Amino acid sequence: MTETMVKICGLQDVEVLKSMVNLPVDYIGFVFAPSRRRVSADTAAVLVAELAGWRTGEVPKAAGVFVNPEIAELRELLSTVSLDVIQLHGDESPGFCREVQEAFPQVQVWKALSVIVNKDDKTGNSYNIINSYAGTVDALLLDTYDPQQSGGSGRTFAWEEIPAYQEQAASLGLPLFVAGGLHPGNVGELLEGYSPDGVDVSSGVETDGVKDIAKMTAFVERVKHL
Repeated sequence: MTETMVKICGLQDVEVLKSMVNLPVDYIGFVFAPSRRRVSADTAAVLVAELAGWRTGEVPKAAGVFVNPEIAELRELLSTVSLDVIQLHGDESPGFCREVQEAFPQVQVWKALSVIVNKDDKTGNSYNIINSYAGTVDALLLDTYDPQQSGGSGRTFAWEEIPAYQEQAASLGLPLFVAGGLHPGNVGELLEGYSPDGVDVSSGVETDGVKDIAKMTAFVERVKHL
């Protein structure tokens, strides 16, 4: 069975990154969209450079989170920050995702999809939308549908919807990450019930809005050692 990948998102501080050096994290996320976790290109460049000093052969990949960016914005940022992943977390179309792929062939493109909060709420995206992204992205990420905002919501969605998305993603050979309200106390239940390819956490490993090394350690251990 393939080991579940872990992405910790919303990093802003070099000292926090240094405290994480022994954690087997696969991806570190930096937010470039409007958010209290937003970082500038210059700050992100310093943070990404810090990753090079992590465990030999196990350096986490750097993911940039964007909401409805322009190609020019991405080009300018990538001239300053070396990213491995462009994560699109807005209303980006398959056509735009393909444009990003073609403009930056050295970078993976991930598309976040919104999922309903509960089974009685029929708003949000359908899993059938996945087929339209065939050949335009390298991975998909599920997060909670929130009509009031784009980007991460910090809330869980109806996990019983996951298998339908997994089936579609698997048919296209795309890894599927799950985000939205995850924390050390519930990630084990998610993995036991649904075995996603990866998990993405941000606010669930924070204390008073700051990344908490104890919570991050607990989260990673529960994913990697489940």
